[in-house]
Amino acid sequence: MMMMMFGEAPPSSSSSVSYSSSLISLLTSHTDIMLIIFIIFIITPSCVSGVTVVTQPSELTVNKGNKATINCNLGSVENDARWYKQISGGVPQYVLRHYHGWSSPSYGSGFSAPKFTSTSSSKSDYSLIINNVDVRDSAVYYCHTWDDSAKENVFGQGTKLIVTDSGVSPPVVKIFPPSSEDVSSSKVTLVCLINDMSVGFVDVSWFVNGNSVTDGVFTGSAEQQPNEKFKLSSYLTIERSEWEKDKDLTCKVTAAGKITNTKIKKSECN
Repeated sequence: MMMMMFGEAPPSSSSSVSYSSSLISLLTSHTDIMLIIFIIFIITPSCVSGVTVVTQPSELTVNKGNKATINCNLGSVENDARWYKQISGGVPQYVLRHYHGWSSPSYGSGFSAPKFTSTSSSKSDYSLIINNVDVRDSAVYYCHTWDDSAKENVFGQGTKLIVTDSGVSPPVVKIFPPSSEDVSSSKVTLVCLINDMSVGFVDVSWFVNGNSVTDGVFTGSAEQQPNEKFKLSSYLTIERSEWEKDKDLTCKVTAAGKITNTKIKKSECN
């Protein structure tokens, strides 16, 4: 995977790009650190005065086989735009880099035309175009630029691309109640196991008596199964008293535009 190129002015499309050898050494040897650095660069710029704001849509839904166009505005910066793809729990993948003066973008490993391309309508307005989309293109796509005046890397908040496919079977979803050891503690954890996913990117949400909850929720990374489909687990940790109150606990899974709701409550468990 091609590494991020931070703090550079946009070169001509034919010129070579110089990298920081120390940064590359760090990122290539520690992918977990790479993910942490990526997250830090998303969060930090919003706290720095005078840094440009990169804007992009929060969500885009496209039917399989159609074209997905994700727009990005670099704010006050007239620079190049770079795009990264991230599936649930995975390390960001560098997709492409485009500068308004170039005739075509440069690509990261595993990405190329005509599947992926980019256009610019101005020096600060760019679009990532994904042709003939498939459910495997479902992911969060981040737009990134370098603010030379503030000397900061700036990321957009990401666009969640959902590719719908009527031919895709919904995943198999099951909730497991707390273990016998767990119920003797002050908090209990429920597990939502999601199997036979057609893609490694799904939305998982938890609800207590119909109300969405995010505290105590952790969703792991997707793992490929022997049948080439994927599985992942999501966890909800709540106070034991909430479990004892026999509330409806729901795990909602959205995959390829299809929704699967699975419920559990204490009184229905053996």
